[in-house]
Amino acid sequence: MVRRALLFIALAVLALALLLIANTLRKQSKQLEVQPVARLQVDGDAAAQRLAESVRIRTISYDERPDASADEFVKLRAYLEQAFPRAHQALQREVVAGHSLLYTWRGTDLGAKAIMLVAHQDVVPIAEGTEKDWEVDPFAGIVRDGFIWGRGAWDNKGNLLSMLEAIEALVAQGFQPARTVYLVAGHDEELGGENGAKKVAELLATRDVKLEFVIDEGTLITEGVIRGLDKPAALVGIAEKGIMTMALTAHDHPGHSSMPPRETAIGMLSDALARLERTPMPNAVSGVAAEMFDTLAPEMPWPNRVLLSNLWLFAPLIKQQLEKDRSSNALTRTTAALTVVRAGNKVNVVPAQAEGFVNVRILPGDTQEDVLRHTETVVANPAIKVRRSGFASEASPVSGTSSDAYRHVATTIREVFPGTVVSPGLMVGATDARHMQPLAEQVFRFSPVRARENDLLRFHGTNERISINNYVEMITFYHRLIGAAAGRSAKNGVQQQ
Repeated sequence: MVRRALLFIALAVLALALLLIANTLRKQSKQLEVQPVARLQVDGDAAAQRLAESVRIRTISYDERPDASADEFVKLRAYLEQAFPRAHQALQREVVAGHSLLYTWRGTDLGAKAIMLVAHQDVVPIAEGTEKDWEVDPFAGIVRDGFIWGRGAWDNKGNLLSMLEAIEALVAQGFQPARTVYLVAGHDEELGGENGAKKVAELLATRDVKLEFVIDEGTLITEGVIRGLDKPAALVGIAEKGIMTMALTAHDHPGHSSMPPRETAIGMLSDALARLERTPMPNAVSGVAAEMFDTLAPEMPWPNRVLLSNLWLFAPLIKQQLEKDRSSNALTRTTAALTVVRAGNKVNVVPAQAEGFVNVRILPGDTQEDVLRHTETVVANPAIKVRRSGFASEASPVSGTSSDAYRHVATTIREVFPGTVVSPGLMVGATDARHMQPLAEQVFRFSPVRARENDLLRFHGTNERISINNYVEMITFYHRLIGAAAGRSAKNGVQQQ
């Protein structure tokens, strides 16, 4: 009997192993076979200086003073016109909502849906007290050691000016798009885009504009960031997380600190916030994350390839590993970050109120109501009031990876960045692209920016920079993408270059 049981167990293990191997081998690479293209012939040093000049224009978005940089936006608008004369001659430029820019490059095929490129002009301030940590003055626009340094060089003037560089080159080459091309440069993306990109989208909606696809800033070309993958990985954001801020408020009676109550407003709020931090919403390897791992699996070495090819069995193990790293954890769950706490105004007075703010990034599939219900259940204290505070938006719809538009983006990445693995991904931050969603069939969030793990800290951080080599690659990427996608006629699908 024991021998029979052991034989049964051995056969079961063998069958499971064969099933796992068969599933693994059945998953073939999804990477498009393309020929690399030559880098666009552009004067990299001159292009770098143009980007550096834009960095010197301090188009800073301040939360409490949205109009503080109005004069700087006027300067940037004038500079772009001077720096890219051919583009400004060929494209119609409109100024929307004070400082946002809408460029229209009219196509020859009026029946074809347009394409849209989105970037933004504004930048975040330098974190107070970190100025001395910069290797250069963050607004000096310095080109040094093969890099363009300064606030905005990466986020997001690098994208905006590389788009204009590409258009300038296309105009010089005599290219005439079949599909209309829109270029949108919002002025308040760092504040939510409500008075910039959203107003542009509303304007285009009144004109009944329909877009084949939108591409905005987003996920990157990472190197050494995805564990186990020894090739660069370009994660194309096919969706972005929603955003909401919750305010948690505890009320009590004020009093003298010499006679404190058993529970203070600060104590109750602290307990509520600690509970919330200890009890996140559940994670799941599904949706965009599952599609990403399904695409990456054939590119992985063993045994990672086996694990990712058999999520039906290994999903719990993979989820456990993903939540150990904050970047991968954000891909698989709705996250909640405790960001602001306010209470008290005198050291010997027990305050009547304590308030904490929690910034939430909502995974596609979850909703704001799900988050509020989860929070109230976890806090489990009727004395703590939970409410939405300020701007909020649900997670975006998920764009398809079987569309021509996704194929155009993936093909261009593979052409310009040979050997790079292209996969769908999730944009965990908020972008202006969500305002364009009602106009477009497909919306993608991707920046052709190379980044290693230590570079990620430069985003909204210290020593922001972009290499000149990568900047030329960015220009080449947009040049190739516009030429291929806008050069096609809806009537015959023939590229018009």
